[in-house]
This record gives sequence, C-alpha cells and structure tokens, in this order.
Amino acid sequence: MEPGFVDTYVIPGLIMLGQSVLLLVALLIFTAYILYADRKIWAAVQMRRGPNVVGPWGLLQAFADFLKFVLKEPVVPAGSNKVVFLMAPLVTAVMAMATWAVVPINENWAIADINVGILYVFAFSSLEVYGVIMGGWASNSKYPFLAALRSAAQMVSYEVSIGFVIVTVLLVTGSLNLTAIVLSQQDGLGTMLGLSNSFLDWNWLALFPMFIIFFISALAETNRPPFDLPEAESELVAGHMVEYSSTPFLLFFLGEYISVVLMCALTTILFLGGWLPPFDFAPFTWVPGPVWFILKVMMVFFAFSMVKAFVPRYRYDQLMRLGWKVFLPISLFMVFLVALVLQLTGWAA
Repeated sequence: MEPGFVDTYVIPGLIMLGQSVLLLVALLIFTAYILYADRKIWAAVQMRRGPNVVGPWGLLQAFADFLKFVLKEPVVPAGSNKVVFLMAPLVTAVMAMATWAVVPINENWAIADINVGILYVFAFSSLEVYGVIMGGWASNSKYPFLAALRSAAQMVSYEVSIGFVIVTVLLVTGSLNLTAIVLSQQDGLGTMLGLSNSFLDWNWLALFPMFIIFFISALAETNRPPFDLPEAESELVAGHMVEYSSTPFLLFFLGEYISVVLMCALTTILFLGGWLPPFDFAPFTWVPGPVWFILKVMMVFFAFSMVKAFVPRYRYDQLMRLGWKVFLPISLFMVFLVALVLQLTGWAA
C-alpha cells in the first residue's frame, strides 16, 4: 500500500471516524440528561418531585430506562410488514444522529464543516418523516396509520415556515456554512447603532419575528407539546409508535429527542450567536466557546420544556391554520422585507 494513499485517505478517515464516535457518545449522554431535565422541569411546574430514586437526585434514571428498554422482548405484530416495521425506528434514529455531522460546537469544531451545511441539516431533518410514515404504515393498524398521516402533514407544513426563516438568515449572513453564520453575528444591529459587540448583534434582534416563528415551528417539527398531535394519547393512543415496544420504541424516542436538541442547537446557531459570548469583554471572553454553546442550547431547551408544561394542546385544524394561514404569509413577507432592506441600505453580505 502506498504511503500517499494512507496519508490521503486512511488516516483522515480514521480521524473522522474517531470524531464521529466521540460526538455520538457525547450527544447520547447529553440527550439522556436533557430527558432527565425535561422530566424535572415538568415535575417542578406541577409541584412534584420527578425522577429521584435511581442514583443521586435521580441522575441515573435515564440509564435505568435505557436498560429496561434494551432488555425487554420486542413484540412485532403478526400482521405487520416486519422488515419495514423494524427499519422505521432505525431510519428515524440514524437520520437524527447523521444531521449532527455538520453542527459546529465551536469554530472548526464540526465533523464536516461543509459550505452547504444548512442545506444538509434541512435535508436530513426533512427525511426523518419517512421513519414515521414507515412505522405507521408497516404496523398494519388504523391508529398508527392515521398518526403517520397526521405527522407527515404536520412536519411538511412547518418545514415550509422553517425554510423561509432560514432564507432570511442566509440573506443577512450571505453564507450557507453554519460556522460562517455564527461568525457573521460578531457584528450586527447593535454595532450599527454604535454599541460595542454584544448579544444585540445576534440575529434574534434583527430578525425577531422570524426567531419566534422558528422557535414555534421547531416545536411543531419535532412533535413537542402543544403540537404533539401525532402522539395525542386522547385521540390516537400514542400515535405511530403504538405497536412498538422495547428497543424499536427506544429508537423512535431517541430520534425524537435528538431532533429536539438539534433544533435547540440550530436556534442557537442561527439566532443566538452560537459559541460567541454575550459581551465581547472579560470575564465573558474567558469562558470557552463550547461552554457558551451548551449553555445557550440548554436555555432554549428550558423554553421548550416550559411550553410543554403550561400550553394546552392545539386541535389539528388550529395547528394547520397556524402553519399555513399565519406563519407562511408572515415568513414570505419577512423574506421580501429583509431582501428590500438589505438592497436599499447596502448591508447585504
């Protein structure tokens, strides 16, 4: 084997494989504790304890649940399409995890820092709906099938809004690269007003309506309350996952929570300055970038959890009306308005 081949392909491939394994392990552990935090926040709002038995303060509860799911016997319905039935949760989990390949936690801290990173994320997150459709159809039962149809319609509807939100961010930043989007927020509206670099430069202020639309659409896209209609227990008996148990159910559940964390990370990257400190002076600049990134992701997730705790579930017609009659016109208008302002002022990147 030629040394050139080893240096060019083998060693970089092994490095990328090691980075991928490290990222996935860190992501799975972080997701386990995000799930724990979700249950604790919900419990605190309802004035009860939440998980507090397994490990100190219940910190090992997620791992106990993991073992329970893994060791249980999976039940596959006799009338189902077994291959598609078992492929569906795998597709959901793999798509959710693969999306993280381009997410930068710090400058030059991405597995693949590609120039079309935002399109990669949008494409893979869109493909997750196939796992839901496959699971609902392959179960050979009316409730999962209805839930899969609901979920497909819901995810497609809100992807339209998310797409237009991303367009406005791209107009402002002038790049499809996620790292470039973060770095472009070092100077923004606050700097133009004569202030020093701070959180006022981030896109959340200049694109505030789109920030709100993105946050709400992210809830709908990931089936989070109050938009958890594909899994509405009162109507669809846990939706497309009703026939699933054991590890296949765990993969669906895992894929959903990893998607939630991804949406929190995207909100952080597109609107909250990624790993940038809120103020560009000490002691804020002493804190490493990844710490700021994780803190912002946790802050956005806290907002997700609080919405889950106190906003009642929408009816399905209300959900569709919000997506198509409210968010779509506002998003289209904002794309036009942002493009017009950038053209007239010459601020375009």
